[in-house]
Amino acid sequence: MDRKPGLDFNAFVLSLGSSALINLGEAPDPVTGKTQDPDLPLAQESIDLLALLEEKTKGNLTADESRFLQTMLYDLRMRFIAAKAKPRITPPPEASERK
Repeated sequence: MDRKPGLDFNAFVLSLGSSALINLGEAPDPVTGKTQDPDLPLAQESIDLLALLEEKTKGNLTADESRFLQTMLYDLRMRFIAAKAKPRITPPPEASERK
């Protein structure tokens, strides 16, 4: 089975990590080019998928792949904690909604 260039384990991990960064509001959406408001449940889901991948592939990765996955998970977890600690600012209600 021939592989396309760039399709490897690290690219897969990077794809899941990028999804988490987009959902943390720290990277632009590749479709719109805009950074979105954080969606912490979706970010957590991507991080959990990477953690599951780490668990299920333990002992089957090269040293570089394992280090890349561990580093990605650590970075995303720290960013998630920071995002969760940020106060959420809600815009004031529209004038028509005020009474």
